[in-house]
Amino acid sequence: MQLLRRGRAWILDYAYVGFWQARGFLFRGDAARQLSGDKAPVILLPGIYEPWQFMHPVASHLHKAGHPVHAVTALGYNRGTVPAMAELVAQYLRERDLTDVVLVAHSKGGLIGKYVMTLPDSAPRVRQLIAVNSPFSGSVYAMFALLPSLRAFSPRNRTLNALHANLAVNSRITSIYGTFDPHIPGGSELVSATNVQLDVMGHFRILGNERLLEAIDTAIAEHAPD
Repeated sequence: MQLLRRGRAWILDYAYVGFWQARGFLFRGDAARQLSGDKAPVILLPGIYEPWQFMHPVASHLHKAGHPVHAVTALGYNRGTVPAMAELVAQYLRERDLTDVVLVAHSKGGLIGKYVMTLPDSAPRVRQLIAVNSPFSGSVYAMFALLPSLRAFSPRNRTLNALHANLAVNSRITSIYGTFDPHIPGGSELVSATNVQLDVMGHFRILGNERLLEAIDTAIAEHAPD
């Protein structure tokens, strides 16, 4: 029964990917439409091969709640190295002089977000990171990947290991993940962070789940200034 449930979750996960990748390609949207709002600014950090539109359910929810939602369009499909992508985010923060920022990330975006929080110039600009299904400890599957962009998630990767060993910013990170992630068998639990497990299966479909949106709201409230 458990295998059937996981198999079904895997199929639904990729159906979700197909829908949002197609939607993002056909309806590219305007990244500037969601910049209004008087609450803490949000920066979207999608996963590898994901355009910013892939996080539309999360972005729409946060904008309706009053947050200006920023998409770093320079990330493209997020195929570069974590340090290179983090520098693009840091540059975006500097150019727009954003402060008290909430980074909301999916998968690889969580690694980029944590890297941004370690950079001297951008670290003071970031209030917190909310990471969804991020491979903080890597994925054993990545060791067998043909593409270098995917092998970078190997537990042996130096950048990933350096990030994992850096515990200084973990108290400002909320890691949210489901009960079964076919891409990250080791899970997304992060030492010294706020770890939140939801009764959701899959790596991608969680982004459209109402419980995730509630968890993000709670995480933002918990880190709000007094």
